[in-house]
Amino acid sequence: MNRALRTAATGMMAQQMNVEIISHNLANVNTTGFKKSRAEFQDLMYQTIKASGTSADGTIQEATEIQIGNGTLPAAVVKSFSQGDITPTSNPLDVAIQGDGFIQVRRPDGTVGYTRDGTLKVSGEGQLVTSQGYLVEPGIAFSSDTVDVKIMKDGTIEATQVGQTYPSKVGQIELAKFVNPGGLRAIGGNQFIETPASGRPILGVAGNEGFGEFVQGSLEASNVDVVEEMISMIVAQRAYEINSKTVKTVEDMLSMANNLKR
Repeated sequence: MNRALRTAATGMMAQQMNVEIISHNLANVNTTGFKKSRAEFQDLMYQTIKASGTSADGTIQEATEIQIGNGTLPAAVVKSFSQGDITPTSNPLDVAIQGDGFIQVRRPDGTVGYTRDGTLKVSGEGQLVTSQGYLVEPGIAFSSDTVDVKIMKDGTIEATQVGQTYPSKVGQIELAKFVNPGGLRAIGGNQFIETPASGRPILGVAGNEGFGEFVQGSLEASNVDVVEEMISMIVAQRAYEINSKTVKTVEDMLSMANNLKR
């Protein structure tokens, strides 16, 4: 009975975490460049009551054994880096990445973060920054008399100044990709940082060697499917409910056993 209570408790804890992950996905359905997460679970150690093999009298070869499991355990929370929808914005500094790759940003502590959020701005010093104010790497600066900006598919940025007929190149946005993007650590603010699991970043030019391309005047929407998440939430709710019923059933059975002497 105690085993059944512990097993049901692990199921309730697992589904509680599942709902928390689903709610985080739904909360970020309108977050630019957001990548949804999915919980993965594994079964816990089994207790072998009777092993397979030769029977006690040595006459029968038993093909099966009696094993009782001890519940479930969260194994991982995996990010899905599937492509989100490309949404036009008509803002020339907005860029979406169509395909693989991350924009590099310089964080306040000097480390590099990686993002799919292409809501870029120009700071008061003329630097190209993210909407949170982080510098885009490598650094790109605009003069104060810039009147038009073009971002090519390969990340090349051309700017036209007052009095100029033709634009001039002011820099190029590099992309970074990883052997295992699922190993990246989300730190909030639409950013990721590398970990030993993700491997070192591979830098390159957009459109070359498997890197995605930039789409100017557009943003990548979240890849969260609301209908899919709602279905997952209903399944998690029902699983939590049935585990709670298991606890109630075991409690009733223990009560019956305690009342046998009466």
